Amino acid sequence: MTNLLLSLLTTVASHSKANFVKKTRRTSAVQEQFLQSVLSAHKDTEWGRKYRLGEIKTIDQFRERMPILPYSSYEPYTERIAKGETNILTAEPVVYLTLTSGSTGKKKLIPTTRRSQNAFRSATLTGIGFLSEALKARKLEFGKLLVTNSVQAWGRTDGGIEYGPSSAGALRMDKSLYKQFFAHPYEVLQVGDSLARHYVCLLFALRESATRGMIANFPMLILRTCNYLEQYAENLIRDLDKGTIAPWLELEPEIRLKLEQQLSPIPKRADQLRSILTSEGKLTPKLAWPELSFVANARGGTSDFYFERFPTYFGDTPVFGAVYSSAEGMFSIYPDVNQDGSILAIESSFFEFIPEDQWEVEHPKTLLASEVKPGERYRILITNFGGFYRYDIGDVVEVLGFYETAPLIVFRYRRGGFISSTTEKTTEFHVTQVMQALQQEFNLPLEDFCITLSENDFPARYLASIELAPGYYLENPQSFLESFDRKLQEVNTHYEISRRDAIPPPRLRILSSGSFAILRQRQLAKGIPDSQLKFPHISEDRNFLNGLKVEQEIVLSN
Repeated sequence: MTNLLLSLLTTVASHSKANFVKKTRRTSAVQEQFLQSVLSAHKDTEWGRKYRLGEIKTIDQFRERMPILPYSSYEPYTERIAKGETNILTAEPVVYLTLTSGSTGKKKLIPTTRRSQNAFRSATLTGIGFLSEALKARKLEFGKLLVTNSVQAWGRTDGGIEYGPSSAGALRMDKSLYKQFFAHPYEVLQVGDSLARHYVCLLFALRESATRGMIANFPMLILRTCNYLEQYAENLIRDLDKGTIAPWLELEPEIRLKLEQQLSPIPKRADQLRSILTSEGKLTPKLAWPELSFVANARGGTSDFYFERFPTYFGDTPVFGAVYSSAEGMFSIYPDVNQDGSILAIESSFFEFIPEDQWEVEHPKTLLASEVKPGERYRILITNFGGFYRYDIGDVVEVLGFYETAPLIVFRYRRGGFISSTTEKTTEFHVTQVMQALQQEFNLPLEDFCITLSENDFPARYLASIELAPGYYLENPQSFLESFDRKLQEVNTHYEISRRDAIPPPRLRILSSGSFAILRQRQLAKGIPDSQLKFPHISEDRNFLNGLKVEQEIVLSN
């Protein structure tokens, strides 16, 4: 029955993909129709009456009447929604409030209605359709997934609306759809403790050798799951052998009981995995599941840095971007594996693009999806059924080309996320390119890195703090630092110019093992959910790395 349901869902996904492809041949018409449907649906809301949405007949009228506003302009409205008021931003009732992670700024409340959630579901199905066909072309199969995201909501507002992370909201609202894809019971995702949830997800997924995929929001989180598999391999094999769940895990008693009732000893599978562990000295996803077909997580931005370590765990297993989305909306859908370009989600939002020469203009002129140019970067604006209009979340995307008439985009960085010693504006994208190249040049995997500025120099010098992957040693740190400085000048011309006289030479700090695990715990302690943690690779906070042990500090000679 399970295989039949999975086959049925993939068939539905293929139809969704085919319909989407047809619409990409008439992007302009689809986008205009989507905008009109949003305006019509929301014209009688409080926001709709304020901006007279019902009178707008054209895209130009919409751009003239509706200003580009920051979240602070919406905040009084979302707070009223949380208290139970209706017909404020959306005509349809708000059924969930996403509380954004706050990892890149202040936390926000983002309304979700059934209709806005339907857009996410439709895009997800379309993505599955693309993925299943891409795998089929490579003689691979789509199948059960290992997912470790929590489905716990954080509570209810005074108005009785559930709130929590966006991934939890999606998994809760579409439980009947998503649970068909899981390689473990849905109840596992209700476990509160992060380690316990990951462990039990792995335990159930390991029972079958035919798990086909792993999925997480970010590649860093995929690597964390790999680390758990490696670290707790013996415990997991012991539990498989006995049909138990390790007693030391922090599991809610009622969930433990429910999950234990679904387990039974499988000594044959345990022996198989024990043999692999003995012969290989480790247990990786590709060793545990030889038929693993894909890994799905975000691409673009800082992802490439983490992808350098994927072959250790996955060999040449394809990596799929799935969808590019945020709490505010769905942006694009990936048409294939192992590629960064994704197709603008023209059925999910109405999109506008702000060219670079308009970024500092008070009332910028925007381009439509059909007007953007390959090779150019834009701030992206969205209007959708979630109740935000011409909303700028701060993401900078690059247009790589077109799929039919729809732009192929890739996320590059979050605008405002940069450091400057003078005026050079070094972004996460800049430093990620540099660190990715350094890993390749020195054949040296890094656990993680963060670039900050010194406190007592003026102008400030760059401090490159790195943690080496376990078991590795940097033989020539001076050459590493020289290459860092040189490569950063290559990717950021403004840094190159300022380094000639104003910016002092950078320094390299090699941190002790476990340093970035401490930093992540600090982030989690602020209330950021572990499935949404976006670790910053640059920080304007000059005390961000305080308290971490520096094993070695290297000074550039000139």
